[in-house]
Amino acid sequence: MTIQPVRLFGDPILRARAAEVTEFDRELQQLVTDLTDTMHDDGGVGMAAPQIGVGLRVFVYDTHDAAGHLVNPQWEVVGDEEQVGPEGCLSIPGVRYDTRRALRVRATGVDMHGAPVEFTAEGLLARCVQHETDHLDGVLFLDRLDPAARKAAMRTIRESDWFSAGVTARPSRSAGGTAAGGVGIRSGTSQAGPFGRGR
Repeated sequence: MTIQPVRLFGDPILRARAAEVTEFDRELQQLVTDLTDTMHDDGGVGMAAPQIGVGLRVFVYDTHDAAGHLVNPQWEVVGDEEQVGPEGCLSIPGVRYDTRRALRVRATGVDMHGAPVEFTAEGLLARCVQHETDHLDGVLFLDRLDPAARKAAMRTIRESDWFSAGVTARPSRSAGGTAAGGVGIRSGTSQAGPFGRGR
């Protein structure tokens, strides 16, 4: 296993737009492996490359119903239904708030070998696609909250031990880190309630 430290809120890489992948080589394959191992170690259902300090447009997912990765992802809304449910982030430990997302999306991109990938996602997987693609654009789920919830979330972050100590990365659980409570997504028990796996 190749488990990496997870970057935390406050690390500038989480606010930068990740670069398009142009080299489909062993380094990219290793990145997908590192992301997958780190996601599983943290009990997450999704994780984007910037969360382990790599500024490339790659994310992995495993919602139990579907697992894989997407390189240079894009998505579009299918229909006009929305879902509202608890969301958190492996990079923002201890913070979970109801977040509005599209219920269904069509995701496109390529795999680690450059082969085209396309699928339609609903519920948790759709939330995961939207959350992780946001990461690649430097957007955090906090940015999707209404003003009152965002203010409360920021208060929780400011009062956290890790933020007040200036920690911008934490070791994996297997290396002594603590669970982060979110989607880098963590899976919940319902389609709309992911990212905070509670394993």
